[in-house]
Amino acid sequence: MSIPVPKDFLLAGVHCGIKSDPQRQDLALAVSQRPATAAGVYTQNLVCGAPVTLNRQRTPGDRMRVVVVNSGNANACTGERGLRDARRMARMAAAACGAEEDQALVLSTGLIGKLLPMDKIEQGIESAAARLGRDEQSLISAARGMMTTDTVHKLAGRSLTLSGSKIQITGMAKGAAMIGPNMATMLAVILTDALLEPEAAQAALKAAVDDSFNCISVEGHTSTSDAVLLLANGAADRRQSRLPQCEPLSGEDLAVFCKALDEVCVELARAIPADGEGASHLITIKVTGCADCESARQIAKTVANSPLVKTAVAGADPNWGRIVSAAGYAGVPFDPAKLSLRVNGTLLYGAGSPVEFDAQTVSNSIRNNRDTLIQLELSEGTTGGRFWTTDLTAEYVRLNADYHT
Repeated sequence: MSIPVPKDFLLAGVHCGIKSDPQRQDLALAVSQRPATAAGVYTQNLVCGAPVTLNRQRTPGDRMRVVVVNSGNANACTGERGLRDARRMARMAAAACGAEEDQALVLSTGLIGKLLPMDKIEQGIESAAARLGRDEQSLISAARGMMTTDTVHKLAGRSLTLSGSKIQITGMAKGAAMIGPNMATMLAVILTDALLEPEAAQAALKAAVDDSFNCISVEGHTSTSDAVLLLANGAADRRQSRLPQCEPLSGEDLAVFCKALDEVCVELARAIPADGEGASHLITIKVTGCADCESARQIAKTVANSPLVKTAVAGADPNWGRIVSAAGYAGVPFDPAKLSLRVNGTLLYGAGSPVEFDAQTVSNSIRNNRDTLIQLELSEGTTGGRFWTTDLTAEYVRLNADYHT
């Protein structure tokens, strides 16, 4: 099913020569035909890429027009030259799209420690600007321009009507490995024709990221380049709307928008570990019965990042001891005598004790399905949390060992 491009946005993706394969796009543009509110959430790694530094200075804001993305080179750990290149990249993109110099944001992903080939970047920006469109292929090309080791492009969208106004939210993301909260080697650009105030957009994006991209992990490595951007240009059709033409979303309408934004982010976030390099399983960890959301997420994240849990799933081994012990060292106090565990719906451990179960049946349920569900039930409260990760296979090790060479 095709995903619409929000009104007054244009996109393109091209190959400019950063990647050696001419069939793979490595540069993308997303352009709003009118000034847009922009919000951003970025890596928490102290060692961050030059684009992250630049974007932090420009978001949140209310007059952004352009996002330019390159893949294959992260422009990270490149010193003052890297920051100059990020600024130049933004300046070139803005000029090519008829925007002002400070109306552009930059995303870069790929190898760390290499300077950008700015001549190729410039040619790519000019080529992409000439191909901007709002059809499905333009959206797909832009999404592919973000990819590095991804095997598929990642898109998600929601259409909704708020007070008679038709709103579209469309997001694209990249990521397959070096995935670990808070965020990972992942980028996402979310576009909407809703009208949002900068503060509301930033709050909505932060909440959605906390519930999605900060709940995924492959190996727990927090990258230098992670970024999620939200652009809201207010171009939605309001001819049938009960809202004034220039009134930002608020109240119940804003709450409904935030829910849809969260759904888009969750869909994109799940697609990242599902595309994990060499992975054979997407693992969902759900934790219930906690005193607060942070405790639930901490336990789920600890289980998700356990190499022993991940290798057990790779081997279709219902080794409940690895899961229970990982929950125990998560740093969250709970009563072990009331802990229960289910894998794919089968109770393996109940009220602090092992229970009888058919190990072969559970093993087959893991082996024969790409999705594995781990459920931990505590008795400390009524709050829950979730996390997504992948198994750990020999193919994952091989791919990441060979990535740079």
